[in-house]
Amino acid sequence: MKKLLSSLAAFVLVLGVFAPVAFADNHSGGEMAMVRVLHASPDAPAVDVYVDGNAVVEGAEFKAATDYMELPAGEHMVEIYAAGTMGEQDPAISTNVTVEAGMAYTAAAINNLDSIELKALQDETEASEGMAKVRVAHFIPGAPAVDVGPIGGDALFSGAEFPMVTEYSELEAGTYDLEVRTTDGTQLVDLSGTTVEAGKVYSAFAVGTADSPEVLLLEDSAAMPSSMPETGFGGAADTNSNAMAYAAILGVLAMGAGFVFFRKRSEA
Repeated sequence: MKKLLSSLAAFVLVLGVFAPVAFADNHSGGEMAMVRVLHASPDAPAVDVYVDGNAVVEGAEFKAATDYMELPAGEHMVEIYAAGTMGEQDPAISTNVTVEAGMAYTAAAINNLDSIELKALQDETEASEGMAKVRVAHFIPGAPAVDVGPIGGDALFSGAEFPMVTEYSELEAGTYDLEVRTTDGTQLVDLSGTTVEAGKVYSAFAVGTADSPEVLLLEDSAAMPSSMPETGFGGAADTNSNAMAYAAILGVLAMGAGFVFFRKRSEA
C-alpha cells in the first residue's frame, strides 16, 4: 500500500535553514554520526543550541531546521537556551544524548514552552530501488489523533497522536491521493496529487497549533554529505542549492476543522 507525503496545498512555505556552527577542534577525529536540529515548539522563542558547551546553532526560530552536522559518536550533553541567554539563564532543555557512528538523527525541540522537551529520532537514509520511504511525526500539542490514508480507503497511518512518530513505510515512486481524517472517519484535509521520488527518504513533521497547523517535509536521505556543511553563525543560511538539498521544507495546510497534515494523491 502506498504512503503519503509531500504537500500540494494552497501555498508553499520555505523555512529558514540555519547554518550549523563548527564543533570545537577537540571533537575532530574518530567516527562520526550525522545530526540535524529542528525547532518545533510553537510558542518558544528563537533558540541557541549547545553540544558539550559548544554553540552549534544560534538564533534558530520556530520551524527552522539545520542541515545535518557531523558529531563524534558517543554521549553528548545537549543544552537549548533562549537565543542570547547562555550564561544568563538556565537552559530550557538540558539532557544527554548518545549517537552511534554512521547513524543519522533528528533532535527536535517539541511541545509548548512550559513543557518543552527534546525528542531524539533515529533517521533512515536509504530506500529500496525504485521506492521512496516516508514517516510521519505528530508534533502539534493539543491537536487530535488522526488517521492518514487513501481517500475513502484503509488507513496507512492509524491513530497518530502527539507526540507520536510513525515507523517508516516504503511506497512506489509516484503520485497519490490521500486524506487526513479523524479516527471516526471525518475528513480533515484532502491532499490529492502528491509525488514522491524513488530513492529518497522523507520525514513529514506536523507542527504548529491545532488552529494553525503546518507540515514540514525534510529529506532524511540528505544525511550523506561527503564533507562537513559550511558553517556560519546566527541567521538563516543562504537559500542556495546546497541548503535546499539538505533540508527542503514544504509548509502547508490551512484547514478550518482544526488539524492539518500533508496529503497526497495517487494518480489513477
